[in-house]
Amino acid sequence: MPLEILTFATGPLGNNTYLLADTTARQATVIDPGYDSPQLILEALAREQWALTSILLTHAHFDHIAGVKELAQAAPQAAIALHPLDLPLYLDAGWATQFGFDLPQPPRPQVSLQHQQVLKVGEYDLIVLHTPGHSAGHVAFKSPIARVAFTGDLIFYRGIGRTDLPGGSESTLLESIRNHIFTLPPETRLLSGHGPETTVGEEQAENPFL
Repeated sequence: MPLEILTFATGPLGNNTYLLADTTARQATVIDPGYDSPQLILEALAREQWALTSILLTHAHFDHIAGVKELAQAAPQAAIALHPLDLPLYLDAGWATQFGFDLPQPPRPQVSLQHQQVLKVGEYDLIVLHTPGHSAGHVAFKSPIARVAFTGDLIFYRGIGRTDLPGGSESTLLESIRNHIFTLPPETRLLSGHGPETTVGEEQAENPFL
């Protein structure tokens, strides 16, 4: 496997946090560090002797950014990356207080993600897909060589992301799925922000919302 992927399901909302590593280069990136995930991530980095080079965010809802501050303090070399359309949400701590959660303000992102931007996990490419609908600046990340896409709260196993929050749009979300997820090879693994993994082909055949 060109990229090793570790999954941590943590926090009160059962968020999936992903740690991706080029095991040859010993470089890693984390996607959507949620509540209670930083310690697990830091333990894995120390155990495997991987260097954390970036913190990538699919979007800025509080449960997906809850671990950013702690990770950034422990690994200040890791650049925080977010789509600029979700920056206002991020700077409002992901609306944590509106949902009854406490979240210290995380540090400001250093990287503004753009559609089709190519990021690096060691020597491997990770491509940004702007996939609005759950939030205005929602993105997914795809690794063609690993045949995997990290879809945040865009699409789940037999489900789709909620669209009733500010910046959400059901028609936009469905368009994002059809244009950017269902155009991927059917065997592509979909690793979402909550719940079990699935594949493009399974969701094309079985997802009742699509």
